[in-house]
Amino acid sequence: MSLPLEPVLAHLEANLEASVERWKELLRIPSVGTDPAHRADTRRAAEWLVAQLRSLGFDAAARDTPGQPIVVGHHPGPGPARGPRVLYYGHYDVQPPDPLELWDNPPFEPTMVEAAHGPRMVARGAVDDKGQLMTWLEALRAWRDVHGTLPVAVSVFLEGEEESGSPSLEPFLESHRDELRADVCVVSDTNMWNIETPALATLLRGLLYTEITLSGPAHDLHSGLYGGAAPNPLNVLSRILGQLHDAEGRVQVPGFYDDVEELDEDERRRLAELPFDEAAFLGSAGLTVSTGETGRSTLERIWTRPTCDINGMWGGYTGPGSKTVIPARASAKVSFRLVPKQNPGKIAAGLREFLAKRTPADCRFELDIHATAAPLRIPVDSPYVQAARRALEQVFPKAPVLIGMGGSIPAVEAIKRLLGMDVLLLGFGLADDRVHSPNEKFELRCFTSGIRTHAGLLAELARLD
Repeated sequence: MSLPLEPVLAHLEANLEASVERWKELLRIPSVGTDPAHRADTRRAAEWLVAQLRSLGFDAAARDTPGQPIVVGHHPGPGPARGPRVLYYGHYDVQPPDPLELWDNPPFEPTMVEAAHGPRMVARGAVDDKGQLMTWLEALRAWRDVHGTLPVAVSVFLEGEEESGSPSLEPFLESHRDELRADVCVVSDTNMWNIETPALATLLRGLLYTEITLSGPAHDLHSGLYGGAAPNPLNVLSRILGQLHDAEGRVQVPGFYDDVEELDEDERRRLAELPFDEAAFLGSAGLTVSTGETGRSTLERIWTRPTCDINGMWGGYTGPGSKTVIPARASAKVSFRLVPKQNPGKIAAGLREFLAKRTPADCRFELDIHATAAPLRIPVDSPYVQAARRALEQVFPKAPVLIGMGGSIPAVEAIKRLLGMDVLLLGFGLADDRVHSPNEKFELRCFTSGIRTHAGLLAELARLD
């Protein structure tokens, strides 16, 4: 017989203040995983999560890796015959808080602020991903407090390197396949459509992140003596990168569109039916006109079409005053967002060909690959997607919508590929949460709705064969 959900929801409501206090405890730990100065803090966050899981009856530990610890925990649930085994994934590391002067309050002193939708938590990691992982952790706590167990068997996998490319993730997954194997992986690191309309992400773009260094002269040159006679790496690299797109906004890397598929009729219909306010979307970034691949809507461009962007470029003298120099080298960071069927390795090979054809005599280039993630498509008829829809419908005033995600979550694709399980992307963030920016926030309303939804999802999963 299924364990009842109603007393769990009542317990959540009665103990919301304690849930918020635990959320604050985690937010106060400056777990900037990419910064060696915060290595001890990052481990402290991992140990804090281990203690929380153990208090819920999990067999949990912080496993050492060459980088940051990975937290793993297992709970047997009510018995081997009840529902699927669920793996929860999240990350406890956060982005650096810089620039500090743009924060209204210290980034690791979580502060509740009244706003248009009620109270909101402002802190680094408020939503990405500490607030989101706390939604399901608090749901698990409520089930344990009320019923003494969980409605299904649960494993937890939390990493501390997501914000720095997850270098330890795949080796750990490969060496712990049997331990981590489950029927479905639940991830809360995505957004809702708006504060009243929840969303399930079924399309996730992949990533190829590169760094290009173009070298020319053997050393920096005086631009008065050599200007016009020697190749200037900044000029050359600028000219090459300026050819990445044609006049229609299409990427010119050889073979870039070979494996890109057009949307089918159902996907186009779902996209067209979404109440997307393009003016508001652009206005939130201080823009008025959408640009990109000609003939595509804005939602198509950010969810279902591949892109290429120059993320940074440097070389020569950039200090105060003047220094007339032709630099010996110039560099740029260039990223590609990829869609289902595109392969990051194939795109990288095409980029090498693109650069080789355009690099002139006496110049040479180096291409470093910093990160890759394959794109992902989640079947909308999955029983886990349907279970999540039912759980969301019990909490929110509007029915959930199916959306794409323009960003990438490398761990999601790796989990699906290496562990061979379905993935459920069920997030509660909003587009204006200022993720990775000063004054990052998470609406209390979204936090509480997320907890209630995860509690309901566990009940729905327990009903599945």
